[in-house]
Amino acid sequence: MPFVTASDQKSTYDVIVVGSGAAGGQSAYTLCMDGAKVLMLEAGRKYTAENETPMFQTPDMAPLGGVATTDKVFGFYDATVDGGWQVPGEPYVRATEDPAGAFWWWRARMLGGRTGHWGRISLRDGPYDFKPRTRDGLGFDWPINYTDLAPYYDKVELLIGVYGSNEGLENTPNSPPGCLLPPPKPLVSDLLVKQRAGRLGIPLIPGHRAVLTRALDHKGNPARLHPGNVSAQKLVAEAMRSRSPCLWATPCNRGCSVRANYQSITVHLPPALASGNLDITTDAMVYEVTLGRDGRANGVNFIDRTSGKQRHASARVVVLAASACESVRILLNSTSGQFPQGLANSSGKLGRYLMDTVGSGVAGQVPLLESLPPTNDDAADGHQLYVPWWLYQEQLAGKLGFARGYHIEFGGGRRMPGYGTAAGIEWLTGGSYGVKFKQDVRRYYGSFLSFDGRGEMIPNENSYCEIDPGGTRDKWGIPVLRFRWQWSEHELRQAAHMQSTFADIIHAMGGRVRGTVKTDGAKAIAPGGFIIHEVGGAIMGADRGSSVTNQWCQTWDVPNLFITDGAVFASNADKNPTLTIMAIAWRAADHILERMRRKEL
Repeated sequence: MPFVTASDQKSTYDVIVVGSGAAGGQSAYTLCMDGAKVLMLEAGRKYTAENETPMFQTPDMAPLGGVATTDKVFGFYDATVDGGWQVPGEPYVRATEDPAGAFWWWRARMLGGRTGHWGRISLRDGPYDFKPRTRDGLGFDWPINYTDLAPYYDKVELLIGVYGSNEGLENTPNSPPGCLLPPPKPLVSDLLVKQRAGRLGIPLIPGHRAVLTRALDHKGNPARLHPGNVSAQKLVAEAMRSRSPCLWATPCNRGCSVRANYQSITVHLPPALASGNLDITTDAMVYEVTLGRDGRANGVNFIDRTSGKQRHASARVVVLAASACESVRILLNSTSGQFPQGLANSSGKLGRYLMDTVGSGVAGQVPLLESLPPTNDDAADGHQLYVPWWLYQEQLAGKLGFARGYHIEFGGGRRMPGYGTAAGIEWLTGGSYGVKFKQDVRRYYGSFLSFDGRGEMIPNENSYCEIDPGGTRDKWGIPVLRFRWQWSEHELRQAAHMQSTFADIIHAMGGRVRGTVKTDGAKAIAPGGFIIHEVGGAIMGADRGSSVTNQWCQTWDVPNLFITDGAVFASNADKNPTLTIMAIAWRAADHILERMRRKEL
């Protein structure tokens, strides 16, 4: 009976995992494959991609043509079912509404967390990214190296399926043979970007995304993932056989009923459930970690959202994987005489050093791409190619004026048209209608490109969250977070550099930029949290006086309390964080299992 209500849970478990996304799914999977009895608590509702994903449906088949609404900000088809920037009855507070200091907090509130609708870009952090302070004197070094995490990157890629290639570029790690799937072919627009950006010295390489371009090796991969564990190998092999390669027909943000892309509910949870070691309770709003008289965690308190009743679950070990800010919120609300400022907060650093990805974008139109013959450009839902950061040496020499880099994502091609496809082309046509308007739409369709930078933010003292001192509570009576946010000059200059670079690429293609290129970084940069890559708040470190967890994601103050989501990040590289979250979670779960075998937990 793997899905259980609060009243049907066992009296105790080996491990409670709070959260079901990339961190929670990975943590539960690793623990269950090795025999641990796990209870997963998810604040959102049960979600099943096989039944709820609208595959092969065109935009006109959806309400409002699939366009965005206030509760579906990425469009009607987006796989987020109950979450968003705002969740009814679950507010958060900003210290200021000034755009420069405002933080946007995205919450998923569904089984699988954000893995239902994420972009699935799966990049490894490189050696520089774990020791940034050593390199430039800013921010913090991690207490681990790339070599500590590399074997877990290998495992995650083998399990979830990531396409890409090894290019041997600086701080862009290669994967061992067999870890990566073949990348899809680039679009015509991709090839043009590669040609013209190459003339500017900007490299383009195949993207790395968690999408199956071919079936996983269900005979070889399980043994590489779980050597010596025959039971786990059989379960994983069966799960891999159930996944189909991508059909190149449905955008990934809808989820995937054929399991071609990575979602925790279609990759991590099926074998964990099949092991018989995992119970899942959805609609379980965890608000507090509880302690026994020995100072160790003995479980969690949560609200059963279906009944509104308070419940308790017990375990030998508690793993918080609820997303960075939610895990921090739980700890800050777990107060006691021993921990009056929040559980595991003897350093005073809980909630501190929040980071997001630096974001900025420029769009343009390229005459060379006008009036092309019809093609199916749905492909892999984008990111066939991308630009890794290429100016490490110039930056190290102090030639750029900002300390950390960014990668470039871009999109174009003749994707499935929607109601907005022809919107806003008056800047090209001067305004047309009737037959001429239809001719203009056919001419310009597919000739637009957008470029987006995704850059590293350096942690600072003025970006953090805390329990709202004004006493605001959500509808469950749980105190909410208040956010403070501030970009440094490094991020602002980086955003301005993005704008200039994107304009240069568009012009090199013979195109024209839409709108104005922003030279002021404060106007170019996206708001904090807007890229939905927030990490930090419970950073790991080598010194308990300046961090919340050690290198194993184990809190310094409570030895059987672990945090395996992005909260532990000591820096936020220009690479998207999800692959690193899963690698860290797998490594931490292996450590928990070893400590449990030695009866130290």
